[in-house]
Amino acid sequence: MNTEDKLSQFNASAVGNKNNNIFGLPFEVEESRLVFIPVPWDVTVTNTKGAAQGPMNIFSNSFQIDLYDPIVPGAWKAGMAMEQIDPGMISTNQQVRMQAEQVIRFLEEGGEADDSRHIQELINSVNNACESLALSLEKSTLQYMDNNQLPFMIGGDHSCSTGQIRALAREHEFGILQIDAHADMRKDYQGFTHSHASVMRNALETNGVTQIVQVGIRELCNEEVQVISQNHKKIKTYFDHDMHERMFEGENWSDICREIIEKLPDKIYISFDVDGLEPSLCPGTGTPVPGGLSFNQAVYLLETAMKSGKRIIGADLVETGPNPLDGIVSCRIVYRMAGMMIKSNE
Repeated sequence: MNTEDKLSQFNASAVGNKNNNIFGLPFEVEESRLVFIPVPWDVTVTNTKGAAQGPMNIFSNSFQIDLYDPIVPGAWKAGMAMEQIDPGMISTNQQVRMQAEQVIRFLEEGGEADDSRHIQELINSVNNACESLALSLEKSTLQYMDNNQLPFMIGGDHSCSTGQIRALAREHEFGILQIDAHADMRKDYQGFTHSHASVMRNALETNGVTQIVQVGIRELCNEEVQVISQNHKKIKTYFDHDMHERMFEGENWSDICREIIEKLPDKIYISFDVDGLEPSLCPGTGTPVPGGLSFNQAVYLLETAMKSGKRIIGADLVETGPNPLDGIVSCRIVYRMAGMMIKSNE
């Protein structure tokens, strides 16, 4: 059955059919304009694990969504589908996660990695596994790009974004809009070069990434402050405290959003870490921090990006935990982002 026949027989007002793909849509990956790439991976998470369950949590809750979106009505008709979650990736994540936990425990108990050959071997093993994942995601993203399909990664922890960003940077110059509680600008963290705390540092060093605009940052280390200050032309950070202070003193969120988006080039990648939101919205995320954006503030920022004429060439949503509310909130952000992404590429 072709896409037109599927659409003619599909009742968008019916109960979400769990025999269909994500959001109850009737599309296969091969025929969809936008493809969700699930990455059940949380190897280097240091606070609360569970982000590996994020893709399934989002998928399971997606069938409760009503498809009408007042911002981009009917965008789903272009086709959205999610790859099947790879059980092999789940198994690998569990194995490598156990190695990472040994390292994390050793360091948190005061050990020095340089003094332990065993710990060094574990760090190397974890780094190699994470690099293999990045290469695999880079390859699959390139295949979708070759098919004129839009890639949208669903994590997993934030380190998963690296492969997709690399793939897009092979063919585009673009900026990154990062919604996050953390700067993620460490060279490495606990010896892990593909740490969730290093993903934007890796992006900064990727040819093709011309600008990084960070929104909602409210927790960072001295190393990250230094990186941001030394790269002030390429990194613009909107700290959560500063944004809220401006609003408390009378500025409109709409004006701040326009200012944020104006800092970005015409092509953008959106990297949405759900800990950038108020913790009450996604309480199961791995590293929650007080403060953050409301749901409506985040959606309005994304809408401002789309309406500005920016072309959203790729996106991710990461750090969704296993909590039911995490899935309920995250799947709705994913749906809104995907519709805007499709619309921006028309």
